[in-house]
Amino acid sequence: MQEKLIKRKLGGLMFLVELALVAIIIGIAIGVSSGMMSEGYYLVCSILAIAFILILPGFKILRPQEALVFTLFGKYYGTIKNEGFYWVIPFVVAINPASNTKLKQSGDVDELNLPNVENMIASRQKISLKILTLSNNRQKVNDCLGNPVEIGVAIIWRVVDTAKAVFVVDNYKQFLSLQSDTAVRNIVKIYPYDVAQNVDTTGDGIFDDGSLRGSTEIVANRIKEEIQSKVEIAGLEIIDARITYLAYAPEIAAAMLQRQQASAIIDARKMIVDGAVGMVELALEKLKENKEIVLDDERKAAMVSNLLVVLCGNKDAQPIVNSGTLY
Repeated sequence: MQEKLIKRKLGGLMFLVELALVAIIIGIAIGVSSGMMSEGYYLVCSILAIAFILILPGFKILRPQEALVFTLFGKYYGTIKNEGFYWVIPFVVAINPASNTKLKQSGDVDELNLPNVENMIASRQKISLKILTLSNNRQKVNDCLGNPVEIGVAIIWRVVDTAKAVFVVDNYKQFLSLQSDTAVRNIVKIYPYDVAQNVDTTGDGIFDDGSLRGSTEIVANRIKEEIQSKVEIAGLEIIDARITYLAYAPEIAAAMLQRQQASAIIDARKMIVDGAVGMVELALEKLKENKEIVLDDERKAAMVSNLLVVLCGNKDAQPIVNSGTLY
């Protein structure tokens, strides 16, 4: 389906024609009523009135970043995209299969607040060309390790081909929403929530450090590319995708929190021990350089033990003063 643009506005010209028809009809009516014209002119007046009524529905007013798609006797007639005052054949019908679809996205306005019924009906058939944001509900998806994860994604998109959006798919808004959910599931199941060993997230056969929590930009870009490949057939463009929510599912959140806390404690203890061993080595080297105190192996072991207890303990050490001899 190829989009055909209607560029001739003709709105101003046909408006002048309508004014001329009104003036002629009024003139004939006055002439017949005053006896200056025969009553046969009533037929001419009726024909002009019918022409006036037929021309009237063809007027269309389009605001910036809006479009109307028309069909004529069941066939695609054309699309108007540029703002302005248009006139089209009165027999064409504007269609928008997604006019009554309400998703959690920007651009879904309440037509009941529009000023009059004519604008309300016309507005329902208009297709917005603005940049819209779709925020689907949070999904529960299993990551590559099988852990349930809740994730929310915001999709920034717009319509670029109105003919494809209207005629290729049944409802382009619902189509986008469904493809977004599918793309999120397809991408999330490739990654672990956090960095894990022996996991290949890129498909190159090499284990890497990719994760949902640490590689949000990469994951979001892959979700964007996945959605774009699916919705291009519907004339939609995905501008950006962003992860708005990411967390473990409630049923395992407490267990994973304990796991993270344990991992943090282990890492902290490892750092403390490494620092303590370095300080003990430095103390022994200083004593050896000064040569004032010579310690045998047994006393060195006792000193190392005492220093490690002091440096690695959770509480402050209580010193004991030895006033006797060294040995």
